Amino acid sequence: MNLRRHATPPHPGIQLAPLVDVLLLLLIFFLLTWNAARNENELDVKVPKASSAKEKTATMGDVVVNVKADGNVIVNRKTLTTAELSDMLKNLVQLYPEQAVVIRGDETGAYKNIVGVLNICSEAGVTNVAFATAK
Repeated sequence: MNLRRHATPPHPGIQLAPLVDVLLLLLIFFLLTWNAARNENELDVKVPKASSAKEKTATMGDVVVNVKADGNVIVNRKTLTTAELSDMLKNLVQLYPEQAVVIRGDETGAYKNIVGVLNICSEAGVTNVAFATAK
């Protein structure tokens, strides 16, 4: 005969350690995605507007070449000379023959700067070139 009463265990309540872990992981996830999203949009390149522009997000594999108004060429936040850009594109085309390149030219810049970058792409063997515009 068991005369002892079994006491019901108290309710543990909200566990804070797993909650803090989940919140920290969410914070890290949102910070990384925010940083990746602003990667190319924060440069001082204002692309021209087109009324019939179609919304297309650049895929992760696309190379985005920013041509500033003063003629500087920026790729991955680094200012490149024409020789450096040519070498980078030639190496890229050897690895990935169908590599896409997106040219973002400033609307106040000279057209010859964009044509120069387009010429470098052609000499490097890039066949998939697109021009970025704003809607």
